[in-house]
Amino acid sequence: MTLIKSISGIRGTIGGEVEENLTPVDAVKFAAAYGTWVKQQRNKENYKVVVGRDARISGEMIQNLVMNTLVGMGIHVVDLGLSTTPTVEVAVPMEHADGGIILTASHNPKQWNALKLLNANGEFLNGAEGKKILDIASSNDMIFAEVDALGKITKNEAYIDLHIDEVLDLPLVNKKAIEEANFKVVVDGVNSTGGIAIPLLLDRLGVHAVKLYCDPTGHFPHNPEPLKEHLGDLAKAVVEERADFGIVVDPDVDRLAFMDETGEMFGEEYTLVACADYVLSKKPGNTVSNMSSTRALRDITEKHGGSYEASAVGEVNVVALMKKNNVVIGGEGNGGIIYPELHYGRDALVGVALFLSLLAEKKMKVSELRATYPNYYMSKKKIQLTPKLDVDGILKTMERNYSHEKITTIDGVKIDFSDSWVHLRKSNTEPIIRIYTEAPSQDKADSLADRFIGEIKAIANI
Repeated sequence: MTLIKSISGIRGTIGGEVEENLTPVDAVKFAAAYGTWVKQQRNKENYKVVVGRDARISGEMIQNLVMNTLVGMGIHVVDLGLSTTPTVEVAVPMEHADGGIILTASHNPKQWNALKLLNANGEFLNGAEGKKILDIASSNDMIFAEVDALGKITKNEAYIDLHIDEVLDLPLVNKKAIEEANFKVVVDGVNSTGGIAIPLLLDRLGVHAVKLYCDPTGHFPHNPEPLKEHLGDLAKAVVEERADFGIVVDPDVDRLAFMDETGEMFGEEYTLVACADYVLSKKPGNTVSNMSSTRALRDITEKHGGSYEASAVGEVNVVALMKKNNVVIGGEGNGGIIYPELHYGRDALVGVALFLSLLAEKKMKVSELRATYPNYYMSKKKIQLTPKLDVDGILKTMERNYSHEKITTIDGVKIDFSDSWVHLRKSNTEPIIRIYTEAPSQDKADSLADRFIGEIKAIANI
């Protein structure tokens, strides 16, 4: 059982001991620390925070604890109930709120939950802001409101529809072409809030949605990370339904992956590549993704006359570089689309709308579309951490061992070879070392990952 306190929020497993897991005590403490931070940003009479959650079994419990803690601090709460991460991000500025909290552990299994924290722009906190909240939580320097100054909770369950309105109002979403294409799509909502939001969006676009695991019970029918090995039922349904393609999202709907008409994965790395291809064809410009993302985005960007740059892993790092470079689209290779014209956050809904627009205009099958992009293959593996592992020492040794290659150390160690790369880094969200590789074939990518796992184990004597 685990509790991870980081600059990106607090994430842990439900139950167990205080300070060791995500218990009610921990949820209250960190919600109070966040509320204190919110009140430090501006001196005003009334404060407002938007709160939403995915469909996790523990979600309602954690949300009630968080909301009532904020109420106890004199902060008014807008309760979105079952929602998505991008929906909460959109709601914060629309509500003129001082911040937002999403209760979700993204792709982690059902025993996990987390508090994801947003600023007044509806964007994730930066490192300094996250550290400040951790410091407040450690110091217990929190003051609660007196009885006449308590906050109030207001329910507003309209924001998924309002979010969809905002997506459909985007000039590059070709509603007419999508409706005329008469698409049939299977949606795997992993029994969370994607099962609400994605079918609603498709219906508004005139797409026939076949629902698979779209009942938001929080009982995930498979591992909720949208990877090929977890999606056998979706592959079967796409073929049996003779659908044009399949859509799968993670529990909080900020990651998006597609499956072609034959039941083969389009490749989560290529979600961003395809959406960027469409956007850049209409509005040339620059792109950004993180260091663990495919080189294919660089290739597509340069084809359209733009420039590409990689950031450290983490949405807040991607967003910071996107703003600096004034990019037209960016995101993460795990299926996270960030389209600044709507908001600076990973958003599966806008990704679906852009992908459908591309497909409708191209008038080709999903498998044919995939064949138009450069072929790179990735391997994503991990090593479980133990207290004895000196991760920093391991990474320093790797850096020395490969000093003759192109090395980047802004986030772990990335080694660029002529036709491949490997990225080694400690995860922000799980107690693991991630080993990501990319190469011209799957065998080469897997072999490269296995080779580095072996080298790490040799260095660490495990």
